[in-house]
Amino acid sequence: MPENRTSQPRLDPRKPLVLDTRELGRRPGSMRPLKIQVVAPAGLGVGLIGVPEGAPLDLDLRLESVLEGVLVSGTAAAPVVGECGRCLESFDSTVEVDVQELFAYPASVTDLTSDDDEVSRLRGDLIDLEPIMRDAVVLALPTNPVCREDCPGLCPECGAHWDDLPGDHTHDQVDPRWAALQNLVQEPPVVADGEQPPPAAESQEK
Repeated sequence: MPENRTSQPRLDPRKPLVLDTRELGRRPGSMRPLKIQVVAPAGLGVGLIGVPEGAPLDLDLRLESVLEGVLVSGTAAAPVVGECGRCLESFDSTVEVDVQELFAYPASVTDLTSDDDEVSRLRGDLIDLEPIMRDAVVLALPTNPVCREDCPGLCPECGAHWDDLPGDHTHDQVDPRWAALQNLVQEPPVVADGEQPPPAAESQEK
């Protein structure tokens, strides 16, 4: 059975995603709506896309006291900046995620019978939304973002954006086995000073 975690250090109430639940009074059924804008912490991203640190993070939440703790539910929305996985251009977008998490009271049955990674916990009267917000945003972001669904990407030969190229843009593909013969055809014959180049061979009639 996990040991009581009341000895854990208290959270810093000055952090933007640390919320105070004292208004609920540990009375099951009491509820507090919360609609605020805070600054996004670092690390809300994955690979080529993420929420910039310090960007506005809009929270529309409900804090509800239940028998075993405080249930937090609602939505969070924030701007995101990404790099297109096809054309490598930067783009802006937004992400909105659903949030629902139970924060167990210290010494409650849920607290005493759950492992560290199974449930979130209050520390005193404070809850820390950053870990669950990080998980929700990261899972909602695409691993291979695109600036738009029909982005054609780049020409694999010259690297130019297909949107900037004419419709008949192409590159001649030469079989490397014939490359040496092509060079012989393209290069003019070497002629010594004062000599005339040999006439082109005329086709013979059958």
